[in-house]
Amino acid sequence: MADDVFADPNAFGFETRAIRAGQTHDATSGAVVTPISLATTFVQEEPGVHRGYEYSRTNNPTRAALQACLASLEGAGHGLAFASGMAAEDTLLRTLSPGDHIVLGNDAYGGTYRLISAIVAPSGIDWTAADLTDADSLRAAMRPETKIVWAETPTNPLLTVVDLAQVAEIAHAGGAKLVVDNTFATPYLQQPLSQGADVVVHSTTKYCGGHSDVVGGFVATNDQALAERLTYLQNAIGAVGSPFDNYLTLRGLKTLGVRMDRHCQNARAVVELLLSHDKVGTVLYPGLPSHPGHEAAVRQMKDFGGMVSFRVVAGRDAAMRLTAATQVFSLAESLGAVESLIEHPGVMTHASAAGSPLEVPDDLVRLSVGIESTQDLLDDLSQALDQL
Repeated sequence: MADDVFADPNAFGFETRAIRAGQTHDATSGAVVTPISLATTFVQEEPGVHRGYEYSRTNNPTRAALQACLASLEGAGHGLAFASGMAAEDTLLRTLSPGDHIVLGNDAYGGTYRLISAIVAPSGIDWTAADLTDADSLRAAMRPETKIVWAETPTNPLLTVVDLAQVAEIAHAGGAKLVVDNTFATPYLQQPLSQGADVVVHSTTKYCGGHSDVVGGFVATNDQALAERLTYLQNAIGAVGSPFDNYLTLRGLKTLGVRMDRHCQNARAVVELLLSHDKVGTVLYPGLPSHPGHEAAVRQMKDFGGMVSFRVVAGRDAAMRLTAATQVFSLAESLGAVESLIEHPGVMTHASAAGSPLEVPDDLVRLSVGIESTQDLLDDLSQALDQL
């Protein structure tokens, strides 16, 4: 899709590219929707001569359309789609060698922590948790063998905001690449590559797909040598989604902009309610001027997202009861879809981080604020909080 005019961010806006980049009208029928190409193998004109497709694990037209579209949205020259966010992260980490070192933000997704600490580390790759909001802490964690600084912003689940330009400068000064998990912000709200990051990763299961009906992952970069290595690994490992999965994610991207606008709108209303309720202690949301990362969020984000976390005054048991008392907010893991979700991170998504430097408070509740009617969300949270 190198000649795709709609991929150019200088010529077309985000929403236009979300609908058109990487996607062409079907040559046979003129269909405006990218077809689901189910073929596992493709005819070759002669041995080794083909139209860019030979075997579907290696490349597939539906996956190629998704990769071109999301790469454009991230402002990346290269994009690779995977079967899950963890498959994307695992493939990226396989570019490291024994003796290499990773600096991981000390407020990271539990699955990332588990992958690095329990799967990657035993292969001879060391890692250190560091507060990436503190430049001195990051510098102290860097080593000559550090190859990756791994950041999320906003983080999961404490919604910490990392100053990407600052972290990129420190990482690059130490000879490391900055990898940014952009799942919470999405490319609609933030483009880390423009802030100095070398690689962006996504769980496209979340906002990119947006409907809780497809699992996927993504890696984007402007580093051609890295992209070539990742393309080799993508094919060799084979952790790619099905054509239907790629189609569903591509369909979700078409409405990412309008969905994120509503997610952000509803989240702001929810935050106002939480701030006024006497059963709620600390509210964690980058849009609040009191948030430690607010200034960085203003600089590098278009808006503040649809994720909200807060601590319950009465502690762990009350937080657990609260998550079971809502009706519009469903008690479930994951995030970023049209429906609102509520969870207890310490017991659910971040249980693997218990007892580690990434352990989360046991009175913490995380909300993924959906796009339902705003008042319904507020009424639901109010009745649940009033029961505590």
